Amino acid sequence: MVRLLKRFLTRNGARGRKGIVSIILTMAAGLLALSFASAGVPAARKNARQGTASLPVLRVAAAADLQFAMQDLAAQFEKKNIALVQVTYGSSGNFFSQLQNGAPFDLFFSADLEYAKKLDAAGLAEPGTLCEYVVGRLVLWTRADAPTDVVRDGWKVLLDPRVEKIAVANPEHAPYGKAAVAALRSAGIYEQVKSKIVYGENISQTAQFVQSGNAQAGLVALSLAMSPGMKDGKRWEVPADAYPPIEQGAVVLRSAKDKSAARAFLDFVRSAAGRETLQRYGFSFAVPAK
Repeated sequence: MVRLLKRFLTRNGARGRKGIVSIILTMAAGLLALSFASAGVPAARKNARQGTASLPVLRVAAAADLQFAMQDLAAQFEKKNIALVQVTYGSSGNFFSQLQNGAPFDLFFSADLEYAKKLDAAGLAEPGTLCEYVVGRLVLWTRADAPTDVVRDGWKVLLDPRVEKIAVANPEHAPYGKAAVAALRSAGIYEQVKSKIVYGENISQTAQFVQSGNAQAGLVALSLAMSPGMKDGKRWEVPADAYPPIEQGAVVLRSAKDKSAARAFLDFVRSAAGRETLQRYGFSFAVPAK
């Protein structure tokens, strides 16, 4: 390309230089047009689903134990053509801090009712939307190929020398972590096993630690233990009286862009259909159906 331009200049002199400027401007215009065309691709993809382009998008902050149940709930709700649902998963404590600082979400589904209550008390939630939607359940889980038998031995597995690492969610901000530590203390083995504990940022990461084999056992949410990637493992449900109830709360946030749509989704989650879905994923309930 460079040689052709030099030859063009030699043969055509000043007139050639003007021609090259014209060529460069033409190429620049073409590249600019291409960049605009490329910029339009993501928007076109977002609107690819027929009949949904004009629907509002609900931004949901959800506890990590809801990862599979919420996908199902969102898919069911979207069929109603009220709104689309965009979910971000994480630890409830981290979400609580972010929401206090104005994080852009419309609804918050916490694994700890207290975080939802605090947002409501601070005036950051829509009046009348605070609710308890499920109670979480804790299980001790190992891979199917583990040499230990958690179904038979329960807590004793954690004392086995072959179990070098025990995955637990960080009790500083993950409700399942608080429940796990309380359960270990209730069983009278916390001091014996605390040197083995490795902490996950949230219950989903905790499950990944034990699922990958980086930990030989883990205290995880039943809702995750029942998921496609973990359902074939071995699990033992921790007695409910060994830890405080994992009461999970939700609110529509005051900053929600479409409060009507946000309320509709919360109502759906609390409906008979929503509760049936949540129950299939291992959750239980402390309050009657709405």
